[in-house]
This record gives sequence, C-alpha cells and structure tokens, in this order.
Amino acid sequence: MAASCVRRAVLGQTMSWFRISAGRSVRVRLTHLDNRQQSGGSVTSQSVEGKHSACWVKVSRHESISRNFQNTQRGGGGGGGGGGRGRVLWAAVAFSLFSSSDEDQRDEAQRKEDEMILLLKKAKLSVYRGQLQAASGFLHQAVVLAHQTHNNQAIIYTYSLMANLAYVQGQLDNAEKLFKAAMSFMLSGGTPQDDNAVIEMSLKLATIYAEQNKAELAEHGFRFCTESLEAKLQKQKELPAEEQTEEEETLRKETRLLLGLCLDSRARYRASTLHLNQAGQDYQRALDICRQEQGDTHPQTLVLMSDLATILDLQGRHDDALVLVQQAVDLSRSAEHPDQHVLLGNMAGILLHTGQRSGGVRSQEGSEAGSRTRSGSTRRL
Repeated sequence: MAASCVRRAVLGQTMSWFRISAGRSVRVRLTHLDNRQQSGGSVTSQSVEGKHSACWVKVSRHESISRNFQNTQRGGGGGGGGGGRGRVLWAAVAFSLFSSSDEDQRDEAQRKEDEMILLLKKAKLSVYRGQLQAASGFLHQAVVLAHQTHNNQAIIYTYSLMANLAYVQGQLDNAEKLFKAAMSFMLSGGTPQDDNAVIEMSLKLATIYAEQNKAELAEHGFRFCTESLEAKLQKQKELPAEEQTEEEETLRKETRLLLGLCLDSRARYRASTLHLNQAGQDYQRALDICRQEQGDTHPQTLVLMSDLATILDLQGRHDDALVLVQQAVDLSRSAEHPDQHVLLGNMAGILLHTGQRSGGVRSQEGSEAGSRTRSGSTRRL
C-alpha cells in the first residue's frame, strides 16, 4: 500500500511537470523554426550533427544512471515493488535531465538575444552622439551574437548598420563588402531581387561605385535599380481591381518614392560627370514623382526644384532656371522650409548669371541669400 502511494505521488509530480515543460519546449521549438522560416534559413547538417551529439551525451548519462539503479536493485534484493519504484524514479530523473538541458539552452539563447538588442541600442546612441568608433565596436559585437543565434534578420540588419556607418566614415571599400554581405543573406533567404530593400542596397552600392569613379559599375547599378522598380510598378498597375488593397497601395507609393530617390541619385551622378541633358531628365522625373506622392510644398520637392533649376542654369537656360527657383523659394516661405537659405543661395547664383544685380525684390533676395551662404553652396539639404 505504501509503495503504491509513493508511485502515485511520484508519477503525479512527474507528469504535472512534464505537461508544463513539454508545453514550453514545443513553443520554443516552434518559435525557433518559425523564425528560421521567416528569415529564409534552413537547418544545416552542422546544426543537426550538433543536436545528435548532444543527444548522445544525454543517452550516455541515462545509461549510467540506469546501470546504477540495476546494481542497486540486484544488491538490495528488492521485490516487485522496489522494481516499480526504480522505474518511476528513472522516468522522473530522465525528464529532469532533458528539461534542465532544454531550459538552459533556451535561457542562453534569450540572454544572447537581449545582449544583442542592448548592443544595437548602444550603437545607435553612439552614432547620435557622434561617437562613431564606439558605435562600430558595439555593432561588431552584435553581429557575432547574431551569427551565434543564427538570427538572419538580425544579421542583415546589423550588417546594414555597419555598412552605413562605414560609408559615413568614408570607408567605401568596407561599406561595399558589408552591403554585399547583407544582400547575400537576404537573397539566400528567399528575398526576391526586386524587393525594395534589395534595390535600396543596390542603390547604395551604385552610389559607392560613383564615388570611386567606377563609371561602368555605377551606371549598371543605377540602371538595375530604375528598370527593376519600373517593371515592378507596371505589374502593380496591371493587378485586377479586387486585388488593389490598401496594402498594395502602400507598397506602390513606397516603390514610386524609391524610384524617385534612384532618379535623384543618378541625376546627381550625371551632373557631376557633366551629362547635363540626362541629369535634367532624371531630375524632372524625380520631381514629378515627388510632387504627385508628397505634394508641392514637401521639403524634398523644393530641393528637387532647386536642383533642376541649377541644371537649367548650367545649360544656359537662365530664365527658365530663375522661374523655377523663384517658385521654390515662394513655396518654401509658405511652408516655412527649415533650409530656405539654401534655396535663396541657388537663386542668388542664378540672378548673377541673368545680370539682375540691382533693383527689385529679386536682387534683395539674392543679396540676402549670398550673405547667408558665403560658400555659395547649392548642394543638397
């Protein structure tokens, strides 16, 4: 009777614990697999082999414990009740060993994830404070943890931050390698080539090639970005009416704005190489997109108007340039543009070229702009 009570008590505690532990284990494993599926990852032979080796360790421990129980039973001469208690205790110990290992692994993974998030936050704060070297150190530590936890999304995100930081620091070769690494993880994870995130990274690579005077690579990169986005927009336009959801509309707008950014970047590159006609065409298309999607008074719209006016001025079309930049200045006043002095600086240079150096409001505006921008810079906001 006593042995039966003991068995029921031990089994009750064991199965109660197992229901709780098994639920946690299933949730953890499903979450792990779901994360891998979302990031496009797959279970490699190396990870499987590691799990097999871990199981072998557990089995060897269980066999040792089993032999100890058998030796005890033989030496003690226990009867049927003793054998039953041994089997129940063996089950409890087995569950305990497996659960302890699972919980340890889960706690270690959670610890690394928390540490990685903290490092990324420290990196962003360091960038905000202008401490770029410290930010770089935090990001390198974070990417190591991302690799250890096989978190593809974290790897891509951290590589992107590292690439942007290297670009800001003028480390173009390093930035190129990091952008390529991030793109490699994205594409291997199943992200399509015309995904906006892939195209945005391709645009950054094209900009790097432009700064490195690698003309062929730069032109190829800009062309890939613009043609991919134009084809994507055409597909979206051909969607049936019932598929034109709010989500599709948001994606369409984001894609159009990204196309405008690509055209703007290529226009600046072409202007720097004195291909003014092509630069003017790209600026005009970028301006049209920005007006349609963000409005006439959006800061980026005004900047594009000013940049296009600069191209017209360089082409000798001073009157057209003056009309356009005057319109940009007037709109900037109504919208309280924070960098209105840049637009005034552009207008001052155009006024000098048109010969309107005295009299009228325009000359006064040009003088005001010249005093605000002594360097005469007409570059971007």
